Amino acid sequence: MAKLWGGRFEKETDPLVDRFQASLPFDRRLFRHDIRGSQAHARMLARVGLLTEEEAAAIVEGLAAVEEDIAAGRADLRLEDEDIHTNIERLLYAKVGPLAGKLHTGRSRNDQVATAMRLYLKDEMAAVAGLLRALIGTLLDLAEEHADTLMPGYTHLQRAQPVTLGHHLLAYASMFRRDLDRLADCYRRTDVLPLGSGALAGTALPLDREFVARELGFGAVSTNSLDAVTDRDFCVEFVAAAALIMVHLSRLAEEIVLWSTAEFGFVELDDAFATGSSMMPQKKNPDVAELIRAKTGRVCGDLQALLTVLKGLPLAYNKDLQEDKEALFDALDTVKACLAVCRPMLATMKVRTARLSAAAADPWLLATDLADYLVRKGLPFREAHRVVGELVRFCLEQGRNPAGLPLEEYRRFSPLFDGDVYRVWDARACVAARRLTGGPAPERVRAEIVRLRAELGEFTLAKSPR
Repeated sequence: MAKLWGGRFEKETDPLVDRFQASLPFDRRLFRHDIRGSQAHARMLARVGLLTEEEAAAIVEGLAAVEEDIAAGRADLRLEDEDIHTNIERLLYAKVGPLAGKLHTGRSRNDQVATAMRLYLKDEMAAVAGLLRALIGTLLDLAEEHADTLMPGYTHLQRAQPVTLGHHLLAYASMFRRDLDRLADCYRRTDVLPLGSGALAGTALPLDREFVARELGFGAVSTNSLDAVTDRDFCVEFVAAAALIMVHLSRLAEEIVLWSTAEFGFVELDDAFATGSSMMPQKKNPDVAELIRAKTGRVCGDLQALLTVLKGLPLAYNKDLQEDKEALFDALDTVKACLAVCRPMLATMKVRTARLSAAAADPWLLATDLADYLVRKGLPFREAHRVVGELVRFCLEQGRNPAGLPLEEYRRFSPLFDGDVYRVWDARACVAARRLTGGPAPERVRAEIVRLRAELGEFTLAKSPR
């Protein structure tokens, strides 16, 4: 088939240019969504009298046959046709003859491509949301199992205060729950139909855009034709959301890497989610977690690539916008693969509760509670902080355990210390006392699990108001 725009040109495009500008190798994945858009467009053209019902039916049927051929690998997709959209039109010609030329009535590849992209991304966001919900569900299962399992909380990778493993895991559940909200917000702005905007200025033909929106399940139609064909904010927003998902996955992966070391020994990965060394037979490497951590850079790079493509584009369409797809598709593929493998990695790992409990037995995790003890006795916190700091230094220099100090030694640092000071050194009681909203007390952890499960059960990707 001759180039769609070839009438104005005397010479054929150089094959080097054909290869350079072809998007078929990556946009072929849009074929189902392009065909859905074209079928709705054909039905609309019949509705407004620009096609007969018989012509529209033949086009819709022909497009269905083209979809089957592409899905089965029977279709002859040609690089010289530039993109999947033109290939589909050529294949439709082979099915229905010159009638195929009527399908493009009232539309441009600009609004056609933008529509296929939005349809595709809506479906893919639903898939990503499903993977996120499954991962959060696994985290909630683990958190429930370990709501009472004590462990050290850390700042600066130094032991800080006792928490529970359940509380720690809920921190990641909270991150991924925010990611779901970001997807829903992005979905709302993606759920807008650009078809009917033409190349940039719409059309004088009597199209029924609202009918097409209903046919395709869009919640709204675009309100400015110039913006509609050039808007890729929805791609940027999704990739930004995907980058944050990956950052959260990377943080979790980093802790799995650390926790699975002999130095920590908090978890052991299942053999199915670890690898060995070609030289050192004793090794069990957390390669899955390491790859998740590394792949985060890809998605952050995809976001930067998209922003750079868009930053200097004048209205309306420019060929630069072809570069939106590879970054978007790479971000999608990467985040889906990482979410899919992370969930079973977590679900199958063994938690070494004895190692966690031993680490949580470090008495200095309760130094803040000792300062709070003095605050309850009436000492200002800053003074209490100083007193406990001096006691810490003394114990470290003397190699003493603070829980075993005689009361008279405590009183060398403050006369406010009394016999009840020894209650401070109960880590489980310390954690249980932190019952404020968001705290690590097991009862709070279990309540938060119930709340998050209820939210997950009710979650749907929001749609734009009509």
